[in-house]
Amino acid sequence: MIRDRVRDLLGKVADGTLRIDDALDRLAHAPVEELPYASIDHHRALRQGFPEVIYAPGKTVEQTVGIAERIAQRGDGFLVTRTDDATREALRARFPSVELNALGRTAWLAPDQSAPRGVGDVLVVTAGTSDLPVAEEAAVTATAMGNTVKRLTDVGVAGIHRLLARASELHTARVVIVVAGMDGALPSVVGGLTRVPVIAVPTSVGYGASFGGIAALLSMLSSCAAGVTVVNIDNGFGAAVAASRITHD
Repeated sequence: MIRDRVRDLLGKVADGTLRIDDALDRLAHAPVEELPYASIDHHRALRQGFPEVIYAPGKTVEQTVGIAERIAQRGDGFLVTRTDDATREALRARFPSVELNALGRTAWLAPDQSAPRGVGDVLVVTAGTSDLPVAEEAAVTATAMGNTVKRLTDVGVAGIHRLLARASELHTARVVIVVAGMDGALPSVVGGLTRVPVIAVPTSVGYGASFGGIAALLSMLSSCAAGVTVVNIDNGFGAAVAASRITHD
């Protein structure tokens, strides 16, 4: 249940266009819906500004679609992350208007009432093309949460001139999400070029000594650029949620 929808409901009660009993009926849905395989938090949007997001790994296709159906029935739309081909096809069959992103492994059905718009742009910066799956997860999530998203792709430190040539885009963003693997150096460079919040996302991209993203994670945590915030390895979703809270302050 989206917060603006409740505000609209209360406004109609206040101006007399909606009976109190009718408003109670609309609010009567339990905040948690118990399914045999899930407990759906339908009031997540009231508390946090966005409905519960469905994490697909570990769920069957039928479970994922079932949860999506229950959320969509409330008019909230849904976002599913880390989907595989079979899950995306099942969601497309059930919801023809769902927006699928195979690269980012997401499925997004826009809600009946659009999310409040964030202030300014979220700029998603990618060190290399191999980091794009995580970057796209961040971009789709930020878009679903009501943000204007821009992308700056393949501007890693191995060719730093590519970033410097487009440095003006860093300054016009409200918040920058930097996605990088290997040595994870790009967030420090970006953090030294801009005054806006920088959220660093280490990826598991890299050769053996990168230890599946641990090297990039430690590099970002040790950044000499003050104020760089770091999320978990490959966590584009978490970075986008943090960015959206900044833009919706």
